[in-house]
Amino acid sequence: MTSHKTAQSMKPATAAKKLGVYLQATPAEFQEGAVSRTELNALQTDPPAWLVELRRTGPHPRPVVAAKLGVSIAGLARGGVTEPLTTEQIEALKDEMPEWLRQERATQAEVRKEAARIKERNAERAARAAGQE
Repeated sequence: MTSHKTAQSMKPATAAKKLGVYLQATPAEFQEGAVSRTELNALQTDPPAWLVELRRTGPHPRPVVAAKLGVSIAGLARGGVTEPLTTEQIEALKDEMPEWLRQERATQAEVRKEAARIKERNAERAARAAGQE
């Protein structure tokens, strides 16, 4: 019994997500073909000029926009941001700091603070449980 190792491949949308880029802004040849795991690794370790430029200037997908603004993806939707944004547009939003962005950043800060509190509480419980054994 011999095993054949086949190259894993993924849809362009999955590869774009893993690369943190907006699929519609990628070159046509990237959008049209499957991307192997080897090709993805090559793109990550030695990105071509189009990928470097796309990561630098955008347009960026929602998860990247949310991270750059310091809010959640749901917060973007609540703020009315549904389209991909360029780096320039993101910077303009940061400079303008509309009320929805200020609120969403505060909400995100509270969520992070609560997550840290829960993590600390669980670590204390685990330490106590380990000490009782």
